[in-house]
Amino acid sequence: MFVWCRPSKSQCHFSSILICKNCLHFEFSGSSPEDDASKVPASFTFMVPKKEISMVPDMGKWKRSQAYADYIGFILTLNEGVKGKKLTCEYKVSETVEKILGLLGTLDRWINETPPVDQPSRFGNKAYRTWYAKLDQEAEALVSAVLPADQQAAAAEIAVYLKEAVGNPTRIDYGTGHEAAFAAFLCCLCKVGALRVDDQLAIIFKIFNRYLSVMRKLQKTYRMEPAGSQGVWGLDDFQFLPFIWGSSQFIDHPTLEPRHFIDEKVVNEHHQDYMFLECIKFINEMKTGPFAEHSNQLWNISAVPTWSKVNQGLIRMYKAECLEKFPVIQHFKFGSLLSIQPVKP
Repeated sequence: MFVWCRPSKSQCHFSSILICKNCLHFEFSGSSPEDDASKVPASFTFMVPKKEISMVPDMGKWKRSQAYADYIGFILTLNEGVKGKKLTCEYKVSETVEKILGLLGTLDRWINETPPVDQPSRFGNKAYRTWYAKLDQEAEALVSAVLPADQQAAAAEIAVYLKEAVGNPTRIDYGTGHEAAFAAFLCCLCKVGALRVDDQLAIIFKIFNRYLSVMRKLQKTYRMEPAGSQGVWGLDDFQFLPFIWGSSQFIDHPTLEPRHFIDEKVVNEHHQDYMFLECIKFINEMKTGPFAEHSNQLWNISAVPTWSKVNQGLIRMYKAECLEKFPVIQHFKFGSLLSIQPVKP
């Protein structure tokens, strides 16, 4: 388990963590003005993603795969792109971004149309399965409406990641593996050229932020269980990526330091500008008692001296606690866009 130790003022356990900028290698489609063509040619053969990690020894295949390289490169590229920027800053919102927001709006509307049912158990409301059945039936059509005309063949493959991104209908739970599926969904949309280099800020500030609001509504409405939660030793019951990207937003902030995010007044004043604080606000709404007791890892992080060290430590923690954990990755699905094949030397 990756554990943050609350350091003394004279010591930070994350001073040696460095992120090599050469690792930020993920290339968005349309990365140069001259190149308007999709990265995936029209003759490309898509495939419905499937599980490939069935035993713990298979984790080596995952870490050597093109999918792992593309996924982590995508996460780190976006992390670099939002550095020092507020949610309320100005950025381009393309037609494709608007279409994806419309897709998420549809999922939100379905929650309103599918109220919880009366049942003996408090958690895991079975109405979620009715909601999920709608998505299962409509996912490919929803994705098709987002894709360019020349990439419609990708709809079936990319739709799998959308369905994986909202939780599990059998267990009625949600966790970081489902969140990773949504990041994979966005990564695939970049690879086929639906999302482009100038959509980077909108991917996080518009699309991912809207996704978070829909997931929080699902979690509250259907009382979903945390999938694989580590309880007090975990960063959060449900999410991880908004803490990474949210801490990057704070890098080089002139006044707000990590110690400030446990101050409810600061959270209430600035949550609309910073994804990290929006996450803290949601935790404060859902949990009672001293923050240090119900969110011990975050409380420890608040003692790290700089946001840059927080960001670097969270990336390392994400790799250790999510991307390198068999219970999470055994559910990840691999297709032609996120391939299990090893990275070419």
